[in-house]
Amino acid sequence: MTALCLAAAAITVALPLQAFTLAWTHSIEKIRWEEDYRLAGDKLELVEARIRGSGAGMEPPEGAVLKDGVWHYAPALPALPRLKLTRSVYVADYELCAAGRCRSFGDVIGEAENAPEVEVFVCGKR
Repeated sequence: MTALCLAAAAITVALPLQAFTLAWTHSIEKIRWEEDYRLAGDKLELVEARIRGSGAGMEPPEGAVLKDGVWHYAPALPALPRLKLTRSVYVADYELCAAGRCRSFGDVIGEAENAPEVEVFVCGKR
């Protein structure tokens, strides 16, 4: 079975997932963003994204639909080989959500001060 890997410093964590949501809170506007991904072969396919509001530099893109106060849209991006994320101890951490449960990256890969950069990719395809 394919798995999702998170790698930071000398740590790699494999999670048996086929789909997940990456969520975070905008550092200035304090608005939640969510992106739904699925593992597509050796790449990550962004299926849908949501913004729970708008603000400075974070307007919903053209074609976004407002449902119950949340902007929904499907980014027109090719599948990605990996995500490279930068974390900071000064802002809320990223969350990884799957099967109805969200966990902070700190719980999955370690605290931001020890793992400030995280790569997310399909295991075995780095």
